[in-house]
Amino acid sequence: MQEWEDCEKSLGLPFHDKSLLKQALTHSSYINENTDSALPSSERLEFLGDAILGFIVAEELYRESPELPEGKLTTIRAFLVCRDALAEVASSLKLGDYLLLGRGEEANEGRTKLSNLANAMEAVIGAMYWDQGLAKARRFVLGLLKPRLKRIKAGEVTPNYKALLQEFVQGKNKLTPVYQLVETTGPDHRRQFTVEVIVEDAVLGKGTGKNKKAAEMEAAHSAWVKLLGEGSLSHIHS
Repeated sequence: MQEWEDCEKSLGLPFHDKSLLKQALTHSSYINENTDSALPSSERLEFLGDAILGFIVAEELYRESPELPEGKLTTIRAFLVCRDALAEVASSLKLGDYLLLGRGEEANEGRTKLSNLANAMEAVIGAMYWDQGLAKARRFVLGLLKPRLKRIKAGEVTPNYKALLQEFVQGKNKLTPVYQLVETTGPDHRRQFTVEVIVEDAVLGKGTGKNKKAAEMEAAHSAWVKLLGEGSLSHIHS
């Protein structure tokens, strides 16, 4: 475990209230094993950070991309603040090194779990907002995410619709999309695979590709577009 001052240096912003930073990096497993801890877990700060992050990214997209329709803005926002993106940013800041974990979570490679890293990133953003205000939280968030946004707008990065769909479905009803191969056509050297993505016996999307992976991605894309059309995705942050 490194010193908190090192963590502040990594973030590039000293905290007025050091306990907020410590709370942001306190996993619930640590509290469960240290019931006398003066600090609560990071969960309330995660809640706050999720909302602040969603607002900052939505505001930036609205201001910088006047040409984009609502559906495209929603997809880009979701891709920018999804679990994998936040975990990648958290790893670059070495937040995993500073997490306070219970022994079981530590033994279970908790410092490198994508969910732990993403949650820590949200909690740190929440703590930064509470400690420093919106302007500094905005500067911090955009400094981390703008390079990724530029790559998306330039077409250098394509949204991973399977990951986005899974995160949305799991967040909404704790289920996991199932991809089912329904048809294979064409000669051996030019196979075409058709896949359906199913949630609770309902077909959300269908896709075709030259291999199963491509077909699954197309099915997820189809499901995402359908959910956008139904308005199901309009309020997601991450």
